[in-house]
Amino acid sequence: MSGLHIPIGTPDGSRTPHAENLLAPNPSAMTLDGTNTWVIGAGDEVVVVDPGPEDESHLRRVRDHLGERRVTQILLTHGHFDHSGGAKRFAAMVNAPVRALDPRHRLGDEGLDDGDVVTVAGLEIHVYGTPGHSFDSLCFWLPQDRAMLTGDTVLGRGTTIIARDGGLADYLRSLDRLRAAAEGLRAQALLPGHGPVLPDPIGALDGYIAHRRERLDQIRAAREQGARTPREIVKIVYADVDRSLWPAAEMSVLAQLDYLDRL
Repeated sequence: MSGLHIPIGTPDGSRTPHAENLLAPNPSAMTLDGTNTWVIGAGDEVVVVDPGPEDESHLRRVRDHLGERRVTQILLTHGHFDHSGGAKRFAAMVNAPVRALDPRHRLGDEGLDDGDVVTVAGLEIHVYGTPGHSFDSLCFWLPQDRAMLTGDTVLGRGTTIIARDGGLADYLRSLDRLRAAAEGLRAQALLPGHGPVLPDPIGALDGYIAHRRERLDQIRAAREQGARTPREIVKIVYADVDRSLWPAAEMSVLAQLDYLDRL
């Protein structure tokens, strides 16, 4: 795949031949540099993926960046606010429908589901259902670029949490599915919802899968040491993690405990 561009220091402006990232100004411990808004297309028509939070300056920047190009559809990788909060406002700006798996986040008649193929100016976007981080998480494969948009299922740095509307069993299956797809499709890049582009998809996914298995082993060991509550387990397993992230770590621990108790 020619044309992969990874800026140094920020994911803003990262691009493949047919996808470009415009970074939302909402950095945090949870969102890393901010939310990646991906513009996909060629010629006069584009699709926008994840307009980001309800931030007027960002939405106007995306609109102005498009120039005369027309937005045919807005796609959501999932419904969490940092990805979808600005969708309704942006839809009004560009007069385009919003498609999502969760009907609560749609604007228009069409949803979005596993196996769908969205087309824009001759380009194809293949939809992969990847629940786990959230129940409605989707990934988008761009065959022309051999790149997969991963939303929060795979981040450009660090690892994702299992949110309260997700589940670890689903997430592990989704990682396995993405790993098989990356090998079978010969993927050359993962384009995440936060953080920089990952130019080694198989390596990144292998790392994610190994990390999840390691965390499960650590939680088993913490239980054997007498830890019972999520906070007690976090203090042992996530001792080297910034305490500001412990509430998120507790969510992941809850998901892992639920998974282990169902085995």
